[in-house]
Amino acid sequence: MSEVDLDCDKLLAEARQRTGLDDFGDPRFRAGLAVLLETYRRAGLTDKGTVSTRKRFVQLLSTRLRIEDAFRRHPEIRQRAIRGPMYLTGLPRTGTSALFNLLGMDPASRPLLTWEGISPDPIAGLPAGTEDPRLVAMRERYEQARQKGLGFDAIHFVRPDGPEECVLLQSHSFSDAQLGIEVLMEPYATWFQQQDLHWMYAYYADLLRLLDWQRPGERWLLKSPAHLWALDILVEMFPDVCVIWTHRNPLEILASYCSMMETLMAGRFAVDRAALGPTVLEYLARSLERGMAARDATDPGRFLDIDYRAFVDDPLAAVESIYAHFRLPLGEAARRTMRDYVANNPRGKHGAHEYSLEQYGLTAAQVTERLTTYLERFAVFREHRS
Repeated sequence: MSEVDLDCDKLLAEARQRTGLDDFGDPRFRAGLAVLLETYRRAGLTDKGTVSTRKRFVQLLSTRLRIEDAFRRHPEIRQRAIRGPMYLTGLPRTGTSALFNLLGMDPASRPLLTWEGISPDPIAGLPAGTEDPRLVAMRERYEQARQKGLGFDAIHFVRPDGPEECVLLQSHSFSDAQLGIEVLMEPYATWFQQQDLHWMYAYYADLLRLLDWQRPGERWLLKSPAHLWALDILVEMFPDVCVIWTHRNPLEILASYCSMMETLMAGRFAVDRAALGPTVLEYLARSLERGMAARDATDPGRFLDIDYRAFVDDPLAAVESIYAHFRLPLGEAARRTMRDYVANNPRGKHGAHEYSLEQYGLTAAQVTERLTTYLERFAVFREHRS
């Protein structure tokens, strides 16, 4: 494939042609887009990887155009209030997804769903009560992929209409964690860590308002390990925010996360496992450092720590502690729905995910040494279970 296929001007032009629109909104997205494109040009993409990467960027840009058009036609959207959102964060593979799905069983929770994170823009003229055709199409694609064994359910099970991470929304800014692999690749890795993320989070908050305008809920439930980079911004934007920080022995998660990133990378370019492990460790260590520093400078009452093993041992007790800490009502109907969910979704339901630190050029000593401050502060180090 020629590098011209990832030419910025051509991608912008194609998005304009597809949508018939030309206003991309805040021009600051262009800086991140340029760095992302340079990162992928350096990555040695396969032909298939170039095609999929180009398709993704055109889709993001086209959606961004439709988002701005919705804001233009309905300026009242930006005036909507997002009250008392609940955020889950922590290192990847620490139980955030399991807890996210469980908390989402509460009718008072309004989680971000996979399909709407990808397609937050409204479809004009869609009759009330009609299912969005983009959700229908995504269900069909996911089902076809699972039938062919093309998914990675054992690593991270995704439902088109199930709760999913905020990175799907934030990707439209081109200044976020994206798929999670870009922040491990240069030059985007260095560029991202040097950014003031205020403007990106302001845009993200507007996207939440856009979704709330379309399908409102009582209390937003949101999640991403990448929020560790901006906990201070979340508290600044939403002074009544509730932040749940999950913790697990890093020796149990590092290789798992490396395996997940390798799976996402492998479809686009060759992966050097020995280099991937140290890169992932450093990125996650810096996210923890950023998160701990931000937490120290904000209201401690906005935060609650949840231990992974305690959550696995008694998920409903963890939920009770969350609602008690943030003084939220938990009705019997919600409790019953959550109990049913726990009973019907045992750990490992979607298959085993196998990995080891050594596969990714890491040792237990390296991990514990680099994360000493975190381990000591939150007392999360437990005997490593292989």
